[in-house]
Amino acid sequence: MNKQSAVDFGQRLEDADRILLISHIRPDGDAVGSLLGLGHVLKAMGKEINQVLEDGVPTSFHHLPGVDEVFREVSGVYDLIIVLDSSDISRIGSVLDEYGQPDVNIDHHPTNTHFAPLNIVQTDAVATAEILFDLIETLALPLNREAAECLLTGLITDSLGFRTNNTTPRSFRTAAALQELGADPAVLHRKALLERSYEALLYWGEGLSRARKEDNLIWTTLTLEDRKQVGYPGRDDADLVNVLSSVAGTDVCVVFIEQKDGSVKVSWRAKVGFDVSQVAMKFGGGGHKPAAGVSITGELERVVSDVLEETKKIL
Repeated sequence: MNKQSAVDFGQRLEDADRILLISHIRPDGDAVGSLLGLGHVLKAMGKEINQVLEDGVPTSFHHLPGVDEVFREVSGVYDLIIVLDSSDISRIGSVLDEYGQPDVNIDHHPTNTHFAPLNIVQTDAVATAEILFDLIETLALPLNREAAECLLTGLITDSLGFRTNNTTPRSFRTAAALQELGADPAVLHRKALLERSYEALLYWGEGLSRARKEDNLIWTTLTLEDRKQVGYPGRDDADLVNVLSSVAGTDVCVVFIEQKDGSVKVSWRAKVGFDVSQVAMKFGGGGHKPAAGVSITGELERVVSDVLEETKKIL
């Protein structure tokens, strides 16, 4: 942790009474866990906060404390705006269109564009939640069980249960500290990574039925009609990309998710030795070497063709 960045962050928190927290569209466990975790800390400090996710909180995280205090739109006036777990400002959607630039950017993606006056970006962290824990510990901020449950969820989900190759001893030490505060890793792991709705299962079926494999590359598509047919409420892939990444004999997997706005969400996963973030960046996206994503405007078939052509180059 850069001590000066931590001090600057602490001073900004001390000077602010009303604080706005935002994370990215199609939020994952690190986005939700970081948002709620920092929110609990700030409330314990006596701050007035607002927490915003343009797409709301996915049902798989509705068990987390404070989830009913997350809104889809920004309202009011704030002394401090903090963006969490977002590699660039476009990732948060349109919620800040009338509010201007955020004040603080806290993230762990190597492709982060450093879009705020204060950027706390640590690319060696397994999750943004891990960075927040270091900040909280460095600044001696109040950390309760509710915050610990949320931050541990961020760690568990972004590391896929501490299985990604960027998981470090620091990750386990952070998890142990959060467990000591009352967070139950077994329960949080089951809720975030194992439990699925019946609709999500049917959604997976649609995608798996059209999965294709070529040498060490596997991919599939999920259409708007698939979502409608099975009644799946989200705009994501229900973590199907992690199912595909487990297929033996493959090094890279890609899932294409058709969106209502005429775009296609693309998610990559890769084994050690392959950098899919560089492919994502060619299309305006970003992420990590083993996991990246982007939204591309265009018809599904055309996006699939263009992305697969670029992806095959790294293979």
